[in-house]
Amino acid sequence: MQSWSENQATDCGVKSQTIVAKINANVRHVRTFVFLPKTSFETKKDLCNILHCLWNLYMLSCDYNFLLLYYEKAENNKMAQLWGGRFTGSINELAWNFNASITFDKRFLEVDVRGSKAHATMLAKQGIITEEEKDLIVKGLDSILEDVKAGKLEISTKYEDIHSFLEANLIERVGDAGKKVHTGRSRNDQVALDMRLYARGEVEHMAELLKNMLETLDNIMKDGIDTYMPGFTHLQKAQPVTLAHHVGAYFEMFKRDLLRMKDIYNRMNYCPLGAGALAGTTYPLDREYTSQLLDFYGPTLNSMDSVSDRDYLIEFLSALSTIMMHLSRFSEEIIIWNSNEYRFVDIDDAYSTGSSIMPQKKNPDIAELVRGKTGRVYGDLMSLLTTMKGIPLAYNKDMQEDKEAAFDAIDTVSNCLTLFADMLRTIKFNKEPMEKSAMMGFTNATDAADYLVNKGMPFRDAHSVIGRLVLYCIDKKCAIDDLGIKELKEFSELFDEDIFDAISLKTCVSKRLTIGAPGQDAMKKVIEQNGKFLKEFKMH
Repeated sequence: MQSWSENQATDCGVKSQTIVAKINANVRHVRTFVFLPKTSFETKKDLCNILHCLWNLYMLSCDYNFLLLYYEKAENNKMAQLWGGRFTGSINELAWNFNASITFDKRFLEVDVRGSKAHATMLAKQGIITEEEKDLIVKGLDSILEDVKAGKLEISTKYEDIHSFLEANLIERVGDAGKKVHTGRSRNDQVALDMRLYARGEVEHMAELLKNMLETLDNIMKDGIDTYMPGFTHLQKAQPVTLAHHVGAYFEMFKRDLLRMKDIYNRMNYCPLGAGALAGTTYPLDREYTSQLLDFYGPTLNSMDSVSDRDYLIEFLSALSTIMMHLSRFSEEIIIWNSNEYRFVDIDDAYSTGSSIMPQKKNPDIAELVRGKTGRVYGDLMSLLTTMKGIPLAYNKDMQEDKEAAFDAIDTVSNCLTLFADMLRTIKFNKEPMEKSAMMGFTNATDAADYLVNKGMPFRDAHSVIGRLVLYCIDKKCAIDDLGIKELKEFSELFDEDIFDAISLKTCVSKRLTIGAPGQDAMKKVIEQNGKFLKEFKMH
């Protein structure tokens, strides 16, 4: 190989941009040489000789300073992973990118810092590292977090994951003390901890959003006790109810969703840190102390399950899917009520859009998008279930796929809950069209049958009589209320003048007084209980 001195390399007279273009054209060949193990060349002069050979071979003019950047990048890549001693060759670049998770697990930054600080604190307590080393580690971790938040430090894709980013930067800042932060810890229990800490925080955040939704619904219920509207079955008018009663059904749904968050929190709140790769560690770790530092109820009790458990995520995504199902049902009703045929609601302009061609249109796009995104969250749940279904104990790389599905579901549901609650707070309910609709469609037919029952007729006979009466009214294109007493008596002599009060809209609603029914007195009791629930609810 022809000798090539550093001075010769530096003095190379070809412009850098020309070199860049030529190297990029043969980048596969350049990287083949540059990413050789460090032992392939002992000095930068040796590197120059290798590059000069490449220059002759491909007739490239090589600038030493530029190519030295490739050398530095190769060395940095060796520091950007938490493994490598076992390997003599470099990983394929496509395989590196395929394997890396830094692009999405960077949102673990804060929880990884918190977990590492707790781990270092426990190591010092146990005498595994010194107090001085612990202080250096904690100070270094805090400075990294501060610099990232301030935009002074970038979470780069040259790192495999957030763990290698933190450890590499910690070592750079505090030296050998940083190399001890991973003592008694595997990436398996480290990522299990990060995912659990992150998910726990999101469960609490989701509970706050659900409580906000419940407070919004509670206010609508208070204002809607005397707002009459039709209740539906099979999307056909069935019986008269109130807006408070109808919205109260969604209060119950989201209340169950909130209670599910509490259940999930209580089941998941155990610390996996200290489980090691799968079989614990020989270091005298104090897992109870670490759990206390991280606000867990205690440590997990099986190290293999600790690193391979994603049940809490599946539960969480299942609960998120149920939330989206509830939001989708409500969205469907808002969309229907917003139509010209119903005109039950007017959606605020802030939560509507128009048409590019039809100037009269005002579309309920937020409600439609919430309905549409429901399938997306279902897909995230199915993705996670499918990922986990065939994995043997303990940790497997497949589990890296839990993050993007979980993050997507969490982000989607969070946005949907926030927007939907905001839309409900600004929506206008049109009482007159709602009440008018409730008076049509024979919603008082059941009450007419009950009237005959109260006069002594068996219910099944009363049901038949009112059925014939409804058919008669359909032919005449009128409501039961529009008939005279003489016409009514043609169907049953039990009808009397008091029938008209018995089947009035107000009576039909107010007489339903059992708890959970739409009657005003019953609704006031429910609203009182709802207020008490909201006031007293605590996650833990």
